[in-house]
Amino acid sequence: MLETVAAAPPDPILGLAEAFQKDPRPGKANLTIGVYCDEQGKTPVLDSVKQAERWLVDNETTKKYLGIDGLPDFLRHAIELTFGGAVPADRVAAFQTPGGTGGLRVAADFLASNFPGARVWMSNPTWPNHPAIFQAAGLATEVYPYLTADRTHVDFASVVDTLERLGKAGDILCLHACCHNPTGADFSPEQWEELAELSAQRGMLPLVDFAYLGFGDGPEADRRGLLAMLRQHEEMLVCTSFSKNFGLYSERVGALMILAAASETADIVRSNVKRLIRANYSNPPRHGAAIVATILADADLRRLWESELAAMRERIHQVRRQLVERLRQLGAPRDFSFLLDQRGMFSYSGLSPMQVDWLRSEKGIYIVGSGRINVAGLTPENLDSVARAICEALTV
Repeated sequence: MLETVAAAPPDPILGLAEAFQKDPRPGKANLTIGVYCDEQGKTPVLDSVKQAERWLVDNETTKKYLGIDGLPDFLRHAIELTFGGAVPADRVAAFQTPGGTGGLRVAADFLASNFPGARVWMSNPTWPNHPAIFQAAGLATEVYPYLTADRTHVDFASVVDTLERLGKAGDILCLHACCHNPTGADFSPEQWEELAELSAQRGMLPLVDFAYLGFGDGPEADRRGLLAMLRQHEEMLVCTSFSKNFGLYSERVGALMILAAASETADIVRSNVKRLIRANYSNPPRHGAAIVATILADADLRRLWESELAAMRERIHQVRRQLVERLRQLGAPRDFSFLLDQRGMFSYSGLSPMQVDWLRSEKGIYIVGSGRINVAGLTPENLDSVARAICEALTV
């Protein structure tokens, strides 16, 4: 039977990572992968995580299964960190999931099983796995235009126009809470307020992907969009990831939180989602969630984690400033100051596919075909060479 199975196309980003590993050139640079890197180009384990793990080694007494919805202490802290105390916890049906991706898939399964006619609206562009996840669950997907013609800023007028004309009651509106992936271009606070009002008027249900809490302008500022939606919507779904802000990429720590208008409804939703999880992965792993819960429950560890998160965030801001300034100094034939308006690890560079291919083939600089750059992949050792190569590519 298996010989009849057709090969699936390779993942384009992971394929670039493999090509980078095989590239023998000493000056190569990988700006494709979606992880934070420090000045040495490494993805470190946070000190707060190491200390929490030491505590767990000394104090953990069992490795028995968690419940279907996960570690209770983790869920309590995840709700607090995500919503900042803005909603009563008893209105939130929360589930620990295998990463933010797992949370999105459980959310998609829940929506497909209860609202099979719902359409999911996503920005164009969005994280490439968004449509794959929703479509795999059997949901129809639609897109709204997101960027201006030069691909540097949000085209909010087009967002509003599309949703006003085509959005329907019962549709799902998928939003990036902050640090939009892949563009780095976020809604302004005023735009969030308008979008919240519009989506409520249209009867759309928000699904907020909160993968980068703390990586934009800090946890409080990064919640602004979510809080704007809360002021207009009594119900929403929120998927969170602890991969980036805790550096727990391989531990697969995420959460799905479904906000209901009443605690009784939240209980019904909880029973429904637990049935879906039981038929999927049964229950989530303990270790990564225990790390997060330990850090957030201890005042000293939490302060240490907050300082480490701030350091990662500031490094990304600093690298943006340095890249823009170096491109200016080198006389780049276009203005790259728009990079300073973007947030998070990713930025749309405005480079064309031909220029991206040239950078890879001629300079060993690996960028996703869309022109997306992982800003955190820039280091003191490669920033100048990357800036020079970009200037040269712009003349090709």
